Amino acid sequence: MIVSLKYSPKDYTLNVADRLDNPLRIFATKPFMRFAEQMGVSSAELWDALQHKSDADLGGGVMKYRIARPGEGTSGGGRAIVAVQRRERIFLMFGFEKKDLANIKPDELKDFRKAAKAYIALSKDALTKLVKLKTLTEIKAANASFEL
Repeated sequence: MIVSLKYSPKDYTLNVADRLDNPLRIFATKPFMRFAEQMGVSSAELWDALQHKSDADLGGGVMKYRIARPGEGTSGGGRAIVAVQRRERIFLMFGFEKKDLANIKPDELKDFRKAAKAYIALSKDALTKLVKLKTLTEIKAANASFEL
């Protein structure tokens, strides 16, 4: 399916067929879900935050996103360290509040890169098993509400 979007004097065409065949899947670790719960952030808000550009590309498939606390902005809220596989899969690995931790240390980043490599290498079957075992939680778009 090809969708043409007109939002300037030029026509831009977006091929969404690949996205429909391979929809974005987002997974979160148990510790990350505890962090999100403590911040009062819903699955829908997490889904929405990850639809935007990352705050920083930390290399090795690791990105940093800002997570807003409900009713507040993103500047003083939380941060999410995630593993990204070509916008096909995102793994929420670690969350922290900016007031508690300014940033992650170089040795922690090295560990996150190793973890990202392991998460990205997981097969669909392995992911299904990890979700069934509740080691990972899948955050689905159906849980989010969107306005068009």
